[in-house]
Amino acid sequence: MKNVLKYSVCGLLSVCLLGSCNDSKFLEEDPETFYTIDNVFSTSEQVDQVLVGCYSHVRVMMCMTEESNTAFVFRGGNGTDMFDVATIRRSNRFNDYSILNSTTEVFYINYSHWYQLISKANLALYAAELPQISWTSEAEKLYVMAQARFFRAFAYRNLGELYGGVPLVTEITTTPRYDFKRSSRLETYQYAIDELEAILNDLPETTGTMGRLVRGAAQHNLCQLYIDKGIALEEGGKGGEAPARRANSSHSNSLEEGGKGGEAPAAYQKAIAYGNDVIDGSVYSLMTERFGSRADEDPVYYYATEESMQTPEHLYSAAGYPVEGNLYWDLFQEGNQNYQEGNKEAIWVAQIDYDAYKAEDGESKLQYSRSFGPVYRDPMSAHLNSAMEDVGGRGIVQVTPTKYTRDLVYEGKWGIDLRNSEAVLRRTLLGNVPSSPYYGKPVPWSVIYKDGEGKDAVDGSWTQCFPISCKISTDKYRGLDAGENRSNLFRDEYLIRLPETILLRAEAKMRSGDNAGAADDINLLRKRAQCEYLVQASEVNVDLILDERARELVYEECRWNTLLRMGGTVAVDRIKKYAYWDDPRTTLTKKFNLWPIPQVVIDTNKDVVMEQNPGWN
Repeated sequence: MKNVLKYSVCGLLSVCLLGSCNDSKFLEEDPETFYTIDNVFSTSEQVDQVLVGCYSHVRVMMCMTEESNTAFVFRGGNGTDMFDVATIRRSNRFNDYSILNSTTEVFYINYSHWYQLISKANLALYAAELPQISWTSEAEKLYVMAQARFFRAFAYRNLGELYGGVPLVTEITTTPRYDFKRSSRLETYQYAIDELEAILNDLPETTGTMGRLVRGAAQHNLCQLYIDKGIALEEGGKGGEAPARRANSSHSNSLEEGGKGGEAPAAYQKAIAYGNDVIDGSVYSLMTERFGSRADEDPVYYYATEESMQTPEHLYSAAGYPVEGNLYWDLFQEGNQNYQEGNKEAIWVAQIDYDAYKAEDGESKLQYSRSFGPVYRDPMSAHLNSAMEDVGGRGIVQVTPTKYTRDLVYEGKWGIDLRNSEAVLRRTLLGNVPSSPYYGKPVPWSVIYKDGEGKDAVDGSWTQCFPISCKISTDKYRGLDAGENRSNLFRDEYLIRLPETILLRAEAKMRSGDNAGAADDINLLRKRAQCEYLVQASEVNVDLILDERARELVYEECRWNTLLRMGGTVAVDRIKKYAYWDDPRTTLTKKFNLWPIPQVVIDTNKDVVMEQNPGWN
């Protein structure tokens, strides 16, 4: 097994990871008959296991290792401009905003997930200071505490972006509380900023252990948080909970008055500075040449006609696409994701490991082939069969790219791009149904869609059959000989990749009025992608940055965070413009600047009134 974080928590710690105990009788027991939080920890290794629980928690949330509506919405971006729900999933869709309210389960589960992470982080910090814990050095202790504080700040950054101001919980509790008070959105951001700035020197620049946090991860989050702070300052009110004063997504780049006497411009400058630390330092750089375990492979043109013809080396047709020279494809191949493996743009990577999946928790997997992958039925079934080869995995289409994501963002001058190449975004699908006239041949998209003409499945064919990104598929599925199917990938997953830092710095420069600098940053990515068209300073605005994020970070970024943190009507405008179905266009209103505080949280907090976000009452 490779050197990964082991995502298992020992039984001893499972007692204390329950968090607060609501059973008064339990609390009245003789302390000698049960473990207390104070005496359950005796070694530094046990404290570190709480951190392992934090890493595991983030992996579950950020890598869609659990198949749930929450994962499809939060990380999958269901209901945004980038992703929507397929025809066959419309019964449980997150795109009809007329039926969403503060009791919608997605909001509560997501909110709870972040506070569970905060609880684990608080526990690790408490345990690290217990007198019986022996550390090999002060640096070891500080690194453990820095990781815990990072997780706590990371949670509050996400909570602030999605829900606005939230209660700041910084200590463990063993008794129920019903008097939590919301902080403002600005205060929530500032708390996360203070936490991350306090630990910078306690995080190493690099580490030999794949998956462990490094300084660049904190600097990246600080870059994003200072942008968040600047936007909140410009919006006024209680840090963004009040109605936004900003214009729509095509606003000018000139800063409005306000922002507490220039604090917003100062925040953007801080964002740029932290972006500089990551981008211009000596640690990270964009990969510009093919690399990793498959860099020397020649392209293979393999056309299998039946399942029995497949071999471990060729599990489905490559459809003749060339991978030579396509370093972007290399970024998403198994064994190529980590800094320790030679990937210099990998800043923070979740560890996904097949051996751990089989031997330990059964969760160390990416359900991308299954959840994001197309399913072939209705008009497509005459030509494409998901049980055969060349289908991109065992797809069930929980989340589907919108027309914007798969086509519109590459129209015209933006089309010549490694990220749009057949190797990376495969549009050639071979017929694998023997009776099809396209058996063993590329099936024209016009045929697939035309076959649904006159049926409800015309649009449905678009949502169920679509180009397959190398980010959600592979040509070397693991575990098939052991009974696994193509539902899962066993490939590590980026949580922070350098291009996102570059796009954040570009955004900060744009908001500071430096469109030329923003264009230069965007063009770093466009040159790496071998684009024929570079961005001009006059073209830079919020929409262009969001488009470039879609090209570079599709299937990677949390699109809801990106849209909601932008403020104003950006989210509303983008979703109404690019949503696949009509539901968002007719039901989406400006109240969706923020997700609602879950109603159960408000109702449970009986000793203090907890305000709801505007438009959700």
